[in-house]
Amino acid sequence: MTDPGRHQPELRLTRPDLDALPNYVPGRSPADLARELGLPEAIKLASNEVPYGPLPGVVEAVAGAAAGVHRYPDMGALALREALSERYGVHVDQIATGCGSVALAEHLVRATCLPGDEFLYAWRSFEAYPIIAATSGATSVRVPNDAAHGHDLAAMAAAVTDRTRLIVVCNPNNPTGTSVRRAELDRFLDTVGEDVLVVIDEAYREFVTDPDVPDGLTYLDRPNVVVLRTLSKAWGLAGLRIGFLVAQPAVAAAIRKVVTPFSSNMAAQAGALAALAQADEVRRRCALVVSERDRVTEALRKLVPDVPDSQANFVWLPLGDRAVDFGKACEARGVIVRPFAGDGVRVTIGTPAENDAFLAAAETALA
Repeated sequence: MTDPGRHQPELRLTRPDLDALPNYVPGRSPADLARELGLPEAIKLASNEVPYGPLPGVVEAVAGAAAGVHRYPDMGALALREALSERYGVHVDQIATGCGSVALAEHLVRATCLPGDEFLYAWRSFEAYPIIAATSGATSVRVPNDAAHGHDLAAMAAAVTDRTRLIVVCNPNNPTGTSVRRAELDRFLDTVGEDVLVVIDEAYREFVTDPDVPDGLTYLDRPNVVVLRTLSKAWGLAGLRIGFLVAQPAVAAAIRKVVTPFSSNMAAQAGALAALAQADEVRRRCALVVSERDRVTEALRKLVPDVPDSQANFVWLPLGDRAVDFGKACEARGVIVRPFAGDGVRVTIGTPAENDAFLAAAETALA
């Protein structure tokens, strides 16, 4: 067996441009931090998970599906697509499912962009976008957020060229929590025109309370609009990785064609069907998150006055160069948050006790 530690001549077997690509950074393990600090437990507020456990019926549905794991799942996820069709009032042929909405974003780039074509998005926004662009051979076009930490849609429209094939509007935006409102989105879509696919990424839609923030599904009369949703957040299925998109039937069919075969696995489909039957409980849990979001935001503004309004299940601290140090200071108190070097810190809304622990850590860190 070859010793990988022995010196060998350097041989390039992968694309050299990937060296400059940042790694996607998952939330740190709270068990690891607790061991490091000698604490009974640590608090993880870094991954935008909902803290209330699986929805009723989900564990039983997943356990039941486990009895059939020697068989392949339904590649077309037809039962799930029918349930989504009924819930959201769209035709089943308009829906494609995948391994989380991030996988569907990747498939959308693959389906629209050839090497050299442009994939346009705000920045800072979801950190997977530049990774998806690079691995698909598309050219990233990043448009800086405005002074209020939200999408600058006028600048994004001005950045469109004859090479632009795909635009993503993350609404609410991850990681800043800011949102695009209907009037500005209407103007943007009118300006861009129908020859560019516009993806409205609504991973956090269930936490939106501002009536001026539009539901992306109301734009499906426009042939170039695609809506991304996930069951990882409000629906509590982060560990099963299931998401869906809604688009014109031709677009959805193209995505179903390029989706990795069987990537919506059997347990994920069963868990999703069970979760979708718990809409009332989802609304109750989202209301708890929103209430805590408002409380945490009010407390943080006493420390960082320019914390923006959030319509997601997290808040954004625009700390700039202090972001990494703030994250380390919170971890020293047993609370894991998500710093973005040079920009700010995203903090997931947890239980009231978890949020209290974070606020205490934040006050110490910023004192």
